This record gives sequence, C-alpha cells and structure tokens, in this order.
Amino acid sequence: MVLKSPRSADSPHGDPVHASGGITPLGQLPDKGRVMCQGHIESVTFVPADRTPEFSAILSEDDAERPAPGPKRGRPPRLRVVWLGRRRVPGIEAGVQIRVEGTLARGLDMPTIFNPRYEILSRQENE
Repeated sequence: MVLKSPRSADSPHGDPVHASGGITPLGQLPDKGRVMCQGHIESVTFVPADRTPEFSAILSEDDAERPAPGPKRGRPPRLRVVWLGRRRVPGIEAGVQIRVEGTLARGLDMPTIFNPRYEILSRQENE
C-alpha cells in the first residue's frame, strides 16, 4: 500500500493521513500502538526462494533528526519494516527516504511494523 502525499486529505482507505505533524522519532517509539515514522532505508533483506515470501528493511533516522552526539554514542535508533507475502517492494532499496505508518510490534532486537503503509519521499542519486 502507498500513502498519498501529505497534501491529500484522505488516504486511499478513507483514514486521514497525517501531515508533517504526527511523526514519531524512532528513539521515542511507544511499546505498542499505531505510529508514523520516517527516515532512510539502511538495508534490505531478501529471503531464499524456498522460504515463505517476506521482504524486510531497516529504517534509520536521518542525521539531521538525531540529537547531537553526547555521552550515549552508538547506533542510531532503528525500526524494522516487514512486508509479508512479498519477495520485493518496488522502490524500497538502501538509501531511499521513506515515511511508514502501521501498528508497532516489539521484536526481540528492535521495534517492527508488519505490512506498513509507506510513502517514498526521495531516492538517493547514483554517482
């Protein structure tokens, strides 16, 4: 599913789409509930053909959205997004800026959204 641009009043399914407000920073995700986040795709994972179709990506916050480095240095907050039943999602590749919306599940290693609605914000240019 693809979110319409924030200029649109409604989503294709009749639910209101949040404008620029309502974005939850990855470092402030709740334990559960519906969230909207944005950042860049850090990596994607393809599963072998003999496994159930699933396509996943790791979303990281952009450097501009993160607070300045301090005593707690380390990896930026991340979110896993997973599309079940699909081997590929058009436009989703490393370096792409996206906004995702969905119900948050807490995984063992990081928060996860399954089958999120998404909007591609920009693509990384090839050099």
